[in-house]
Amino acid sequence: MATKIRLQRGGRKDYAFYSIVIADARAPRDGRFTEKIGTYNPNTNPATVDMNFDRALYWVEVGAQPTDTVRNILSREGVYLMKHLRKGMAKGAFDEESAQRKFDAWKADKQRGLEKVREAEAKAKKDAAAKALDAEKKVNEAIAQKVAEKKAAAVQEAAAEAAPAQEEAPAEA
Repeated sequence: MATKIRLQRGGRKDYAFYSIVIADARAPRDGRFTEKIGTYNPNTNPATVDMNFDRALYWVEVGAQPTDTVRNILSREGVYLMKHLRKGMAKGAFDEESAQRKFDAWKADKQRGLEKVREAEAKAKKDAAAKALDAEKKVNEAIAQKVAEKKAAAVQEAAAEAAPAQEEAPAEA
């Protein structure tokens, strides 16, 4: 049986959410599957992947063929790096400890990069909110200035109308 590692669509309209599944190559996209090994949410930045690493590694090692998108996901999660390191261990290039150290160092570097992306996005959101607040303050100040001018004009008109009325009142007395 030819097996594929593929995405199975879920979620609602305009908000796709995928399950990463092992399925027969002849099965339809959202049809029967052998095993669910994780989820993929492309709606977040960076995309969120929750995956059973050991099972994904097992299926890659036994020959399951991933689709292009799943291959990219597995590569970003380090499944292919671990497969490569395990081949090196089998050939005697290095031992299991050094392979695990290399993988852990790679994973830590990857996490730092993701944190930088998250921080940059949070900072951009904060800056955009501050900019919007400043723009709103300027608009409010302009409106307040116009209202103050109208009130001042109304007070001057009232004073101008009251002055002739006061002049006429003493003349009558």
